[in-house]
Amino acid sequence: MTTRELFEDAVQRHGPTVLRVCRALLGPTADADDAWSETFLAALRAWPTMADGTNVEAWLVRVAQRKAVDVIRSRARRPTPVEALPEARARPDASDSARIELWDLVAALPERQRLAVAYHYFGGLPHTETAELIGGTSAAVRRAAADGVAALRRNYRPTPAAEGRHP
Repeated sequence: MTTRELFEDAVQRHGPTVLRVCRALLGPTADADDAWSETFLAALRAWPTMADGTNVEAWLVRVAQRKAVDVIRSRARRPTPVEALPEARARPDASDSARIELWDLVAALPERQRLAVAYHYFGGLPHTETAELIGGTSAAVRRAAADGVAALRRNYRPTPAAEGRHP
């Protein structure tokens, strides 16, 4: 894959991967869709000046990660008026995992595991590139991803309606 490909082809080819990364980091919300859009707007601006030989998919995943961080930061600055304080949400455990969607379980993973799973499994990045993004060695990232997947396998019990859906 070279940067000489048409931008539309890059959107078609890598759009689903970028969306999976955005949803893994932000949940299946409008914020994830907005981060996806912002990723490709930034890519469109940078497209003419992108260096030859750039790994387009990896570059788009990194842009998506940065856009997701921007969304997370803006959420923290945005006040949310409510009538009463919400009850604290308990972390999911095996007993109530049948009611919890996969995205809730991914969101409940410790940050390092969640990022390793998102970038490697949803984003398709190798462990070495994931390690560059989140810090640490590729062996540590591989371990975090394995631990995250193991936790998801322990806790995820899809409902009959959810079995046909994929992240």
